[in-house]
Amino acid sequence: MAMLGDIVQSVEMLLKLIRKPQPYVDPDLDPVLLVPGIAGSILKAVDHQNGNEERVWVRILEADSKFCSKLWSRFDPSTGKTVSLDPSTSITVPEERYGLYAIDVLDPDLIIGQESVYYFHDMIVEMIKWGFQEGKTLFGFGYDFRQSNRLQDTLDRLAAKLESVYKASGGKKINIISHSMGGLLVKCFMGLHSDVFEKYVKNWIAIAVPFRGAPGYIASTFLNGVSFVEGWEQNFFISKCSMHQLLIECPSIYELMACPSFHWQHMPLLEIWREKEGCNGIPHYSRIDYGGENIPLPFNLEILKWAKETHKVLSEAKVPSGVKFYNIYGINLETPHSVCYGSKEAPITDIRDLRFSEPTYVCVDGDGTVPVESAKADGLNAEARVGIPGEHRGILCEPHLYRILKHWLKAGNPDPFYNPINDYVILPTTFEMESLHENGIQVTSLKEEWEIITEDQGNQDANKNSLVSSVSVSQGPSKQSSRSKAHATVIVHPQNEGKQHVELNAISVSIDAQS
Repeated sequence: MAMLGDIVQSVEMLLKLIRKPQPYVDPDLDPVLLVPGIAGSILKAVDHQNGNEERVWVRILEADSKFCSKLWSRFDPSTGKTVSLDPSTSITVPEERYGLYAIDVLDPDLIIGQESVYYFHDMIVEMIKWGFQEGKTLFGFGYDFRQSNRLQDTLDRLAAKLESVYKASGGKKINIISHSMGGLLVKCFMGLHSDVFEKYVKNWIAIAVPFRGAPGYIASTFLNGVSFVEGWEQNFFISKCSMHQLLIECPSIYELMACPSFHWQHMPLLEIWREKEGCNGIPHYSRIDYGGENIPLPFNLEILKWAKETHKVLSEAKVPSGVKFYNIYGINLETPHSVCYGSKEAPITDIRDLRFSEPTYVCVDGDGTVPVESAKADGLNAEARVGIPGEHRGILCEPHLYRILKHWLKAGNPDPFYNPINDYVILPTTFEMESLHENGIQVTSLKEEWEIITEDQGNQDANKNSLVSSVSVSQGPSKQSSRSKAHATVIVHPQNEGKQHVELNAISVSIDAQS
């Protein structure tokens, strides 16, 4: 019996030893609210009769049928709201984990390929490592992304969320981090409720926001639909046709169209080569029948009118004086700008075939979805605008982005020498200066050294030799100034393990004018 007791005691001790360590929590951090973009929130359908809930976005099993029956909707121009065609259910956003559940992993039940439905997951994990704590300094705001970015219901929910975060964090002002269309939602709120925004918000960091639209991507979406997953998962997900039907009744999508009042370097175009016969007006090439509802494709002109007013709200919004704004955008990927269907040699003969046609694009620099020109044109007083290589949604997983956020949020041990623009640290290591003045001659020598620390080690083997550069400057004598000469040598050593040593050696000699 004594031996059994010893075994139990040993097991208990072992369990205590292998207990999961508690994450580091920094109580001095300011709270962060994460706001996703389009399709970045879990949506549930609630049955009005029995109150049962089922996730309709995102899901794999029965994805297409549930999507069509529960999420297809019709725009109501009198309210500006898109209303589900199924009158027996309503759409809600889950609030578990202080709003983070809805914007973390969009299909928590998916085991294989779960990373394809990650949204803010990697960022949440990273920020917890920095000392953020769910419900104290880290929160999420999911929303019905079908709706307009200026729908009052959504703005009221955001106002309530800001107030609750402010109280939960002990009265600390909030850092908002928005991605993609979430930035348009935040900007609409800021423009229409600037007093509330200034009361609760300290900093707003916008990531990959289509401030002036995503012209090429959205134009082809209206005509062809879109898939939000790539690869084999498409076979089990929502068809492009079903997604197409949803999006043409979503005001939020129309608000992502190219802003017509913006002075584009080259105006985005949607071109369709057609035979002359019957080509007048905007094509309504198909109609979907849902329970007697007859819905035209591809454009709803009432929503176009609504979106025009939203663009006006966005263009007039300003950052309140007490808030700092930062803009991060993706670069180095070909991004659709203008779209063309058909050609002079092979025009579109039947407009109904458009949705099955492959367009050609004129591309510009961007993140694959949002052009740099649009993302940079926030029209706001920005503390900084930084472009980093990355794909539109993939940018949320970029280590470069995390280094910038950590620096701006003052999380962990902030490095005062970090440069977010170029993503490297210039660390002074040596500074020596001596000066000697005798008989009208002054000799000054200077030695300074730095370590440049960067994450990019891709080209460290490109040049094994040190680079040496020299410069000399001389100045002739005059009645007012002395005769002087200076010479400097800069040595840049090869990069080694992410570090690069730089030396500056300089000497100057000057002779007084009277000497």
